[in-house]
Amino acid sequence: MANALTSAWSKLVSGFQTRFVTRLRARFPEFFGKLPAFVQLTRLDRPIGILLLLWPTIGALWIAAEGFPSLSLLLIFSFGTAVMRSAGCCINDYADYKIDGHVDRTVNRPLARGILTRKDAMACFMFLSAIGFFLVLLTNWTTVLLSFGAIIVISIYPFMKRLSNLPQLVLGVAFSWGILMAFTAVTGAVTAAAILLFVANALWTIAYDTQYAMVDREFDKEIGVKSTAILFGDADKVIIAMLQVMFVLAMYLAGQRFDLGTAYNLSLLIASGLLAYQQYLIRERTPGQCFKAFLNNNWVGAVIFVGIALSYF
Repeated sequence: MANALTSAWSKLVSGFQTRFVTRLRARFPEFFGKLPAFVQLTRLDRPIGILLLLWPTIGALWIAAEGFPSLSLLLIFSFGTAVMRSAGCCINDYADYKIDGHVDRTVNRPLARGILTRKDAMACFMFLSAIGFFLVLLTNWTTVLLSFGAIIVISIYPFMKRLSNLPQLVLGVAFSWGILMAFTAVTGAVTAAAILLFVANALWTIAYDTQYAMVDREFDKEIGVKSTAILFGDADKVIIAMLQVMFVLAMYLAGQRFDLGTAYNLSLLIASGLLAYQQYLIRERTPGQCFKAFLNNNWVGAVIFVGIALSYF
């Protein structure tokens, strides 16, 4: 009987979905035709950027709440992180539409191939930003005010690659802004210790995005794109190592300020091992290995988050 009911329910849902999607496709054929390209534009098929943004943000939520945060805030910040990272990808491709066609790694992006237009990218950016703003309205006014700073930093980052050798610094600020918003959402204020977490995360972001920039360094030189990978030159590995050491030290000091325990310190030790492994990967500066080192930072963020969460058990 139960199996029959389950089967009937599945058929009902499947039939509804088929009819619903068919009607939507008929009404919005152009949008559905471009849907795979929008997925690629927003990098939903490559969630590494979402994860790198998510781990420190929800870690800050845990610390600010001194344990498991409210489910509503956890959902708001998790979904908001994904939405705003995707929005950042839209404005990035909007700015880089002439550049991406000249770089092997980005030549197949939707704007570079002409599948989507700059108007499409801007519309997607505005739509996702509106969703993000709606989500932040569910918190408090201090967090809402902070969100304007976030959208400004996200918007200017892609253009910094033409103006400054330090676009990774701007990205560091953008990828750390959620930490400040997490604290204001929970406590209503940004403390000195929260700023320490912000600085630590910015240092880490600069380090891993420099690894990312090392992948395209030779192409970037040819087309005039600036980055810390070009700025640091032969000192790139040493400076990345220095940034990583400062990141771990700042995270340790933050842990002391927030009275995080042994589990957290152990997570920093494991993260340090992963960062050392990244130095091994980039030793020859080969693009593939530099990209592998960049991807490895997902585990750094995940390990530290687990250490934070376990500290409150």
